[in-house]
Amino acid sequence: MAIQGKRIFVTGGAGFIASRLIGRLLDENEVTIYDSFRRCALGDTRVEGHPHVRIVRGDVLDAEALAKAAAGHDLFVHAAAIAGVDTVLANPVATMKVNILGTCNALEAAARLGGCERFLNFSTSEVCGTHAYKTAENDGAHMGSVGEARWAYAVSKLSGEHLCAAFQKERGLPVTTVRPFNIYGPGQVGEGAVHVFVTRALRGQDLEIHGDGDQIRSWCYIDDLIDALLLCLERPEAAGECFNIGNTKGTVTVYGLALSVVRACASSSRLVFVPKTYADVELRIANIEKARRLLGYEPKVNLEEGLRRTAQWYRARLDAEALP
Repeated sequence: MAIQGKRIFVTGGAGFIASRLIGRLLDENEVTIYDSFRRCALGDTRVEGHPHVRIVRGDVLDAEALAKAAAGHDLFVHAAAIAGVDTVLANPVATMKVNILGTCNALEAAARLGGCERFLNFSTSEVCGTHAYKTAENDGAHMGSVGEARWAYAVSKLSGEHLCAAFQKERGLPVTTVRPFNIYGPGQVGEGAVHVFVTRALRGQDLEIHGDGDQIRSWCYIDDLIDALLLCLERPEAAGECFNIGNTKGTVTVYGLALSVVRACASSSRLVFVPKTYADVELRIANIEKARRLLGYEPKVNLEEGLRRTAQWYRARLDAEALP
């Protein structure tokens, strides 16, 4: 059943994924975006200025402001986080604070609502560790070495998962956690590989591949993820569960991805190999059987089509001299 007539509160609502989710919800619901606007993917969406959208500039570390802004809502989507390998490497302390304390504040704010119908929490495939082959949700999490800044993100997100489970158990908050696996598509901002490769390819710039490019990922188009998120908000079976969301048919090496992007963009860009100076995930392929079984989730967009749509979207912005 479609979500209708609800008041929906979204932390990090100006981000890539959350803004696309809001775009699917705003016609038949009222949405409040709570965001610090460190990054903004609202450009070229229907979100800003829509009569059903209220924007509150705020920080998830401000517990009282967060709780005040969340009052009176039915559904709570917690997408606010510090993410992106380069950003995390440069800001491991802020990453831990925002992603752990911010999640705790969000859960407290949702619990105060006294009738929150669903709390949707964003985790990450990074909690599966450096070598994740069809890893299921109940498999053990694997972290990297202590002190390696890359893993500050994964540790903070795993802590968020434990906090959600605790609030579900002790406070009766109906929580659903999603672990997105390598999401890409039109409107992405930040440090995602597809976003970086596509924008550089359209400009004819070199595509830099870190290491040998033999790292393996499964890429999932944004529309398929949004379909899954809506199911997580709608389905009663989703309460209290964690779901891997990805597309195993989009599996390719980073080198293969770069070649596919060059083809999709009809680009003359060269592939340039550069030293890898940070800890990396060598293998990441999701097991999505749980989402299939409980949610009826099935990704629809293959990698070739997804890259074509993405390149087309960014090419239009480049032609308008507005490519981010």
